[in-house]
Amino acid sequence: MEFTKAFADKAGWNAPSLDVYPGTLAPIVRVGTDGTREIASATWGMPTPPAYIKGNYDPGVTNIRNVNSPHWRRWLGPTSRCAVPITSFAEPDPASKVEGGRVPNAWFAQNAERPLMFFAGFWTPWKGVRKVRDGEREFELYGFLTTSPNEIVSPIHQKAMPAILTTPEEVELWLTGDWDEVKHLQRPLPGNMLVVVEPPAKSGDGLLL
Repeated sequence: MEFTKAFADKAGWNAPSLDVYPGTLAPIVRVGTDGTREIASATWGMPTPPAYIKGNYDPGVTNIRNVNSPHWRRWLGPTSRCAVPITSFAEPDPASKVEGGRVPNAWFAQNAERPLMFFAGFWTPWKGVRKVRDGEREFELYGFLTTSPNEIVSPIHQKAMPAILTTPEEVELWLTGDWDEVKHLQRPLPGNMLVVVEPPAKSGDGLLL
């Protein structure tokens, strides 16, 4: 709360940590309609560009890279931005797979103590079908920016890494600034600000990408 200046908790998150997967709920920090910074609950997965929807439901897009796409430009303003709190995150690590076993995850954090940091994200209200069996429902959805991987992530995941905010000043700017003022935050975190860490000792210490 102090880090993000969030004064209203509308998410009701009482657990100190939680595992988050695509399609599940997670806390996000955003500016509410009354201008108050708030913690809200949203579902991971922004609306899919129509050309990529197959079938009669939309599973959502977890990560946003091409901010020049007309599909994403509508959400670049501060009222559609959010900060997604994390202490660590994971990427699949195929190179460490044992024959016959599942692909393990590699875990990343700012350092071994896993201090709080944030993904630079977007959110939107949405009405549609996520699961056919549930039918049409109303949602609040979120996703986050990705960028080129740094030298810590690229040996494991060569395609991308999240755009990460590590200071209150960066969170403040991301939630309030004009796009031209914040677009530079879509950048890899410097390699000396991210390390590979052991898997969480218990369920609920990170976020799986």
